[in-house]
Formats: sequence, structure tokens, C-alpha cells
Amino acid sequence: MDKVSEQSVSLKDYTVEVVPRKTIQDFIHKHHYSHNTNGIQGLECFALFAPGNFGIPKMVGAMMYAIPSMPNTARAYNPINPDRCVELRRLVCIDDTPKNTESFFIGKTIKWLKQNTNYEVIISFADKQYGHTGVIYRASNFEFVGETGAGRVLMVDGKEYHSRSLSQPIKPYSRRIRARWEAGDPDVFFRKRKSKNKYVYYLNKGIKKKIERLKKA
Repeated sequence: MDKVSEQSVSLKDYTVEVVPRKTIQDFIHKHHYSHNTNGIQGLECFALFAPGNFGIPKMVGAMMYAIPSMPNTARAYNPINPDRCVELRRLVCIDDTPKNTESFFIGKTIKWLKQNTNYEVIISFADKQYGHTGVIYRASNFEFVGETGAGRVLMVDGKEYHSRSLSQPIKPYSRRIRARWEAGDPDVFFRKRKSKNKYVYYLNKGIKKKIERLKKA
């Protein structure tokens, strides 16, 4: 049987499945620009499958929704119900996929979240440090709500970590990083980074109106 090219397959043949974190973690580490999932408190994980050789589905995309990375994010974007705000922390598809694959993938996961959870707001960030401005989010009907401030990122062995990773003693990986930082390890250092574009999607249109009224009050 000839090898199946994802470009030759229609998106209608693709499927999206809810999966355990371990199913997509290695895929994200390999294909996402961050090559990293450390510190992400995942809530809902999804895999995108395309038809593969011999009828065996092939994973071509992965997505992870999580507790917002910054403590005040949930309160900022859903001040009424902060625990119902989630962040789209990781989204990646391989290059050999049809046009609009990412927006198709996002759309399927949003439909699932609406039907199976009580989440009300999704927040996500387009990382301009890596040339991302949020085209995929705009195509998926997210609202652009501004930019973060420029800041710095902690680099550990060539991978990016949030700067707060040095000050979370409750987490073993944070303690290890801090010990290396204090010991003067040259592979642990800070680097300046560009701002990020912020995008919001309201899963519950009613909550959007309530938040808008609250902000005007």
C-alpha cells in the first residue's frame, strides 16, 4: 500500500479525541516549538488523528488546555467565575496537514468543552518571540484583547521556563532549577523576550455580557 500523505486527505477524514496527557506529551515535546510541558497543570488534552497506512490512524496534532499559567489570569478574564477560566497552553500540528487544520482542531475541541464542561472562558497567548501573532486564533473567532508586557524567560538546558520556576519550592523541578541557579550553572540563565498577543474565547456568551457589565460598573 502506498504511503498516505496528510495533504492528500480531507479534513472530514480527520478525528479529534480526548486523551490522557501521556498520549500527547512526547508528541508535544517533539513538535511544539517549546519542546516542553513542565509546569503545565493540564485539565483537558486532545489528539488529532489522520488516516494512516494500513488503516491505522496517525497522530498529527495535539492540544492541551490547562489551569492558567499566571495566578491572576483567571480572575482578570473571568472575574465572576475564575475557576471556569482555562488556558490553551499547547497547540501543535505537523506541517504535512491540509489548510485550516489548526482552526478545525480548535473548533472541535471548543465544541467538546461546551458540551462536556462548565468552563466559560478560554485565554491563549500568541508568542511573538517565535513569530506567532495569533492568525489561527482569529480564524477560530477568538477576540484579540491586547498584549502582555515584554519580559524575560528562564532558560534551562536550552528549554524555556517561566521566570516563576525559580520560586515554586512546592514543586520538585523548581527546587532542582533553583539549586542549579544558585550554584552558578551556566545552563540556567534569563533571556529577554518579546511581548505576547492575548486572545479570549467565550464559551458562554452570557458570561461575556456579565463580565462587560461588571467592568463598566
